[in-house]
Amino acid sequence: PLLVGLLANKDPAAKKYAEWTGKACRADGLRYELRVLDDPIDVEAALMDANDDPRVHGIIVYYPIFGQEESFSGASQDDYLRDSVSFKCDVEGLCHTYRTNLYRNVRYLDYPSNTEKCLLPCTALSVVKILEECPGCYDMTRPLGKRNEGKTITVINRSEIVGRPLAAMLSNDGADVYSVDVNSIYLFTGGRLHKVDETPESCVRKSSVIITGVPTKSYRLPTEWIQEHTTVVNVSSFKNVDEEALLKIPGVVYVPLVGKVTVAMLERNLMRLY
Repeated sequence: PLLVGLLANKDPAAKKYAEWTGKACRADGLRYELRVLDDPIDVEAALMDANDDPRVHGIIVYYPIFGQEESFSGASQDDYLRDSVSFKCDVEGLCHTYRTNLYRNVRYLDYPSNTEKCLLPCTALSVVKILEECPGCYDMTRPLGKRNEGKTITVINRSEIVGRPLAAMLSNDGADVYSVDVNSIYLFTGGRLHKVDETPESCVRKSSVIITGVPTKSYRLPTEWIQEHTTVVNVSSFKNVDEEALLKIPGVVYVPLVGKVTVAMLERNLMRLY
């Protein structure tokens, strides 16, 4: 299979992700072609070319490109680009088809035949796979949709790429999930979304799992909010928590990085599209 990456920004995290992707694909015998674009305005044309190329099995766009810049065709120009990737090539699982199914908890493209699984966003999926291996986070003996039942989880990030889909995935698995962003807090529970009168502190104190994805160097999650035996996963390229103080809390499980697992999930999605 051939994976095409489109890079049109100077973001160091995006560049590092592109490097990891290429290195992992080459090591695993997968073809990877990075197309670097000097002008972001050229991304749409490059994306359409890749969609129409029968040699291409997967496409990944390294965001952000336009950030929250408005678009005539969607909420933002980056949203428009996400929806422009054909679902037949969308290794990121971020296009409208996959995104809508995720938020409706529809797990197959061909319901009710249920032979072709939907793809899920790579970074969010990597966190779920990590949590499945962490003690006490998932009960894999239970049926789908109930393996997180009884758990309270806080996700500090509500980006379209990571925080929002991750909160939905964890809720779809049965957890009560607080989605914390700069200006609001929502609770995903039982397939429904509720705006709640909580604070970041009250959410964290209730949670047995905390995922941080704040993309700023200055942010630190106060460790005094974190309870004993909590699992903490850092998704940000910055350290969102004082690691030394965190590891003094009895029973804490700390996952500082998810990059390698994210690339593995990207390859997994590519093979499903092949």
